[in-house]
Amino acid sequence: MLKLSESLVGRPVMSLRTGQAVATTTSAIFNPNNLKIEGFYCQDKFSRGELVLLYQDIRDVIPQGIVVNDHDVLTEPEELVRLKKIMNIGFDLIGKQVVTLSKHRLGKIVDYATEVETMYVQKIYVSQGVIKGLTHGNLSVDRSQINEITNKKIVIEDPLDSGTVQAGAVA
Repeated sequence: MLKLSESLVGRPVMSLRTGQAVATTTSAIFNPNNLKIEGFYCQDKFSRGELVLLYQDIRDVIPQGIVVNDHDVLTEPEELVRLKKIMNIGFDLIGKQVVTLSKHRLGKIVDYATEVETMYVQKIYVSQGVIKGLTHGNLSVDRSQINEITNKKIVIEDPLDSGTVQAGAVA
């Protein structure tokens, strides 16, 4: 099931054991190599410190928040040795510039949709600016259309170059 970023970030982390919120997610930890959410930075309810919730420890995502077994699944960032490189990159999707292969600027990412079972980002939503936004709305880009991800931008295929849409010739 696809979930928008608002149902993952800024949400309570709920313990199955106690039935109470044990933390609140503050931001996602993205792997820029494959657009996977490896985990979430969380603010601990008890110590007010920053902890990490790994995606493997998420039991479910419900309207009330993200469900985990217990507070014990939250980890200090320094303890996650294998995830250290990805956390040091500090990659974030929101606000990234989106351009086509032909260097046409489409806008900036304002939201994304994630498959909850695998935590792969499946769609990104691009705001096309004030004028285009009023007339055309947001642009939805599927992950299969993404060609390159850099620190500053995401390069996608040209929207009309898919081969299925062609201009008709006038007889």
